[in-house]
Amino acid sequence: MGRGKPEFGFGVHLMVDGYGCERTTLEDMGLIYNFLDDYPSQMEMTKIMPPYVFRYSGVVPEDWGVSGFVLIAESHISIHTFPEKQYLSLDMFSCKPFDTELAVENVKKYFEIQKYEMKVLDRGQEFPNAIHESAQVVRMDRMLMQRSR
Repeated sequence: MGRGKPEFGFGVHLMVDGYGCERTTLEDMGLIYNFLDDYPSQMEMTKIMPPYVFRYSGVVPEDWGVSGFVLIAESHISIHTFPEKQYLSLDMFSCKPFDTELAVENVKKYFEIQKYEMKVLDRGQEFPNAIHESAQVVRMDRMLMQRSR
């Protein structure tokens, strides 16, 4: 945690695909609700609404599952489960830096994931986090435009 915000960049987007998950965990709406309700504070994030969790039944019967979402001041956490396929998809996006490796370890334990794929994106890489840096970007862009004329 305690990492400072870099001069540029909007935030970190963690994506986890979990395979071989415990089916009963993936279909438990209360468990998924509790994860979304509790995990933001473990990440030192600010939950700004209660989680929204619902059961989905699609056109293809084995594609049913549970989806959940919680909005945090720093962005969001979302989960989509497919119990029949023992699979989950989870996203954590935050403008506040967080330990992605620790988050994956916690998610693996919570949902009993046997195998996973993890992707981390740095979003908004040119997003300036302070007025001083914004002014500097504008000045540099103006200089480049003037030179190209």
